Amino acid sequence: MNTNIVLNIRLPRVLLAGLVGASLAIAGAAFQGLLRNPLADPYTLGISSGASVGAVITIFFHLSLPVIGMLTLPIMSILGSFLTIFCVLLFARKIEKSMKVETIILTGIIFSSFFSSFISLIIALTGDELRQIIGWLLGSVSMRGWNYVLILLPFFIVGSLLLLLNAKELDAMSLGEERAQHLGVNVEKRKLLILIAGSILTGAAVSVSGAIGFVGLVIPHLLRIIWGPNHRQLLPLSILFGSAFLIITDLVSRTIIQPSELPIGVITALIGAPVFAVILMKRKRGRRG
Repeated sequence: MNTNIVLNIRLPRVLLAGLVGASLAIAGAAFQGLLRNPLADPYTLGISSGASVGAVITIFFHLSLPVIGMLTLPIMSILGSFLTIFCVLLFARKIEKSMKVETIILTGIIFSSFFSSFISLIIALTGDELRQIIGWLLGSVSMRGWNYVLILLPFFIVGSLLLLLNAKELDAMSLGEERAQHLGVNVEKRKLLILIAGSILTGAAVSVSGAIGFVGLVIPHLLRIIWGPNHRQLLPLSILFGSAFLIITDLVSRTIIQPSELPIGVITALIGAPVFAVILMKRKRGRRG
């Protein structure tokens, strides 16, 4: 019995939490470097909300695509994240051809709000699936099992490798797109690859764990303050610390009010929001100084 609990319940839960935390953290680090803004992450850009819409639609309509079967949820979630980033960039370009960072982030927030309203509408129309959808939206890695680990793992490997292979280009683009072009970087191609990789990571993570906020926002920002902006160090460290953070957070959510369990998204928000507020206050004081 103890072996079964460790191998089939505890171990896959820890591994899944680690993979989700690593996926969100490295995606957040890449988006912050690409857009040169500490507020950029999968959630503020609307990518997570788009992925959530794809997943909620799959749950609501009990979708199961032929051939791919159990991969329907992550595929629909990734598709939602792709469509969202495409719409955000298209809309931002319509507003301002130069697509300034502030415009992209504000557009992402608009789409995020819209998708949140759409999800609320689905919840209002939901009957038996209400508990499942709300539980999923709050974020959790409990009772997922090895199937969910195996679903997320290939997407994590592909997305992470794409970002790690573009670490040098991210360093160049964090100095500004014009400078990057002078350094020989194909900015449009690299930007598209980074956005695709971040969308794959976010969509896959959201599909297996639900909406877990602040991991992709706070972890890369703290690491950038401590270790500097070099993405060849920052991206691997984001994987390591994002993974550790979510594993510890999951442990807290599981034990803090035993025998009940809190959704992991609640804990990350309670920790992440104050930490990020402190970071912003220190940055503002530093600029004044």
